[in-house]
Amino acid sequence: MSGAPPEPAPPTGLFTLDLPDEGATQRLAAALAPHLGPGDILALSGPLGAGKTTFARALLRAVAGDPELEVPSPTYTLVQIYPTRPRVTHFDLYRIGDPGELEELGFEEAAETGIVLAEWPEQAPDILRLANLHLTLEDAPGGGRRAAIRALPEAARRIERQLAMLAFLARAGHADAIRAPFPGDASARTYDTLTTAGGENLILMDSPPLVLGPPVKNGLPYARIAHTAENVTPFVAVAHALRARGLAAPRIDAFDLDRGFVLMEDLGRDGVLDATGRPIPERYEAAAEALAHLHATPFDRRLSLPDGTAYEVPPFDHGAMAIEASLLPDWYMPHGRGAPVSQAERADFERIWEALFTTLDAAETHLVQRDVQSPNLVWRAERTGLERIAFLDFQDAMVGPAAYDIAALAHDPRVTVEPALERHLFAAYVKARQAADPAFDTAAFETAYAIMATQRLTKILGIFVRLLERDGKPQYLRHIPRIKDYLTRTLTHPALRDLARLYDSWGVLAEPAPPRP
Repeated sequence: MSGAPPEPAPPTGLFTLDLPDEGATQRLAAALAPHLGPGDILALSGPLGAGKTTFARALLRAVAGDPELEVPSPTYTLVQIYPTRPRVTHFDLYRIGDPGELEELGFEEAAETGIVLAEWPEQAPDILRLANLHLTLEDAPGGGRRAAIRALPEAARRIERQLAMLAFLARAGHADAIRAPFPGDASARTYDTLTTAGGENLILMDSPPLVLGPPVKNGLPYARIAHTAENVTPFVAVAHALRARGLAAPRIDAFDLDRGFVLMEDLGRDGVLDATGRPIPERYEAAAEALAHLHATPFDRRLSLPDGTAYEVPPFDHGAMAIEASLLPDWYMPHGRGAPVSQAERADFERIWEALFTTLDAAETHLVQRDVQSPNLVWRAERTGLERIAFLDFQDAMVGPAAYDIAALAHDPRVTVEPALERHLFAAYVKARQAADPAFDTAAFETAYAIMATQRLTKILGIFVRLLERDGKPQYLRHIPRIKDYLTRTLTHPALRDLARLYDSWGVLAEPAPPRP
């Protein structure tokens, strides 16, 4: 869409935006459709020729997920039912004789079981009274149409962000881009693919500001202790920094730090796995060498965004490492054995890990992206050198032990990295680091590598159970046996002897308990 962007929602829940052409009306409908559900009543007003039919047809097709859906006008039948999910009942009340006919038309049942779309609601005042969304289309002073949307508070909260996103795209010069949902991840972020009028493919990231949870330690919420990104500023800053250091990362075309919108380059779909879901060694090795290149260059944690905004990368300090590791006693252990860990057990756990974190104080530090794994890597066969592999996810980047990212890559939680490939990746990284600095301390790096791999795997065990029990996402449990296999490898390092004994006494590597409903 182009023209004036949507205005911020005042307390009355009123939004206005200009629709310069039919395509803009269709894009508005497509943006609203995913956010409507059973019980929503959308009243659609406007004079003849204002675009109500265009809007209704686009909305119904978007709900159905079928751009070719036949949408006849219910002008003469008064009502048309679409067996979509959720069901949509389309009323055209232009020829209604008596508002009392609504009951005969099944309005009450339609409103209870699905979405109601009602044109000419003025013919039945009860609809205007009950509608939680009222969209009016009319001529705009400068040509085209203007849409005014009045929404009850709950509905306003749902649609306000979508209207703000349309405004963001308009400011970025891509109001007429075609959007389509793109698979996301386990976070609150969502993604759309965009095809611009010029045929370019872009990615739109929608990352709402983080909602901080309750205090968990020293009066601070988990996210503050773990230095979790609270907005998109880290993503934009680190993308800029990676590109400046010769690594491939998305080009950022536009961003809204307050809202959490980022428009970026689409780097493609070719990943690092083969058709059977196994790692392609060449591509994993390219990622290891790119990480080595990054870690061999000087790094200043004070970064700048493309617009000059300053950002300082937080440290991966003892507090952040510890709060992440605590996800194992907090979530995984109670799930596995059906009872929480005791205070004495937790004290042992924290004492052993604190000693390991103290060991890491002497480790080499650098920027660590913290999520270097198969879903976040793109292979670009047409490029050469460092440009062959692109990194996609560094929202929670920190300055910490440089070994973290190569340890994450070699212990991919979603894909089995066999021991031989792990050794190869470690050797490729070390070889590249030694080529840049013959004095590179391999032994110290190997110790940091083992500790960081184990800390990350410990965290992931807790996260996967938390995704089940808190978020209702059981699909991640299937990866737990792989995580345990990795831990069996990493815990053999001499530096982890005490932790290995503790995990053995807790039965961490034993067969997992079946998931609870």
